[in-house]
Amino acid sequence: MSKATPSRFLDRLEVATNAHDLDALVDCFTDDYALAQPAHPSRSFTGSAQVRANWQQIFAAVPDLHARVTAQAVDGAIVWSEWDLEGRRLDGAAHRMRGVMLFGLNGDRAEWGRFYLEPVDHDMSLEEALRAQLRGDPP
Repeated sequence: MSKATPSRFLDRLEVATNAHDLDALVDCFTDDYALAQPAHPSRSFTGSAQVRANWQQIFAAVPDLHARVTAQAVDGAIVWSEWDLEGRRLDGAAHRMRGVMLFGLNGDRAEWGRFYLEPVDHDMSLEEALRAQLRGDPP
């Protein structure tokens, strides 16, 4: 059996995601996994059952979803990773998200995560986005 390492964890998570293997994906997380989304606190949750429910919905809605880890850094049992996820929704519209995910590992599974993922926006310039944010426009 190979030794658990942060890079192997990311490889396993990426492979499971791209294979749309829900059981293998959920096996990457502890039963009491806790996810925080600091930019969207109401989206935080605890438990691998919620991981399963979320990814079951994502795989159904974006049947060709493909994930790629574009960068990673390790600090002890903490893994910093940059992700690019893309595919097409059932209605044919593009689905693309990019951002950073941090994972705190316990052996070969994540026991906590912090997600900073956002939809890719190709339509709004920096000036437009800044004005909208300062006006308080909804995202």
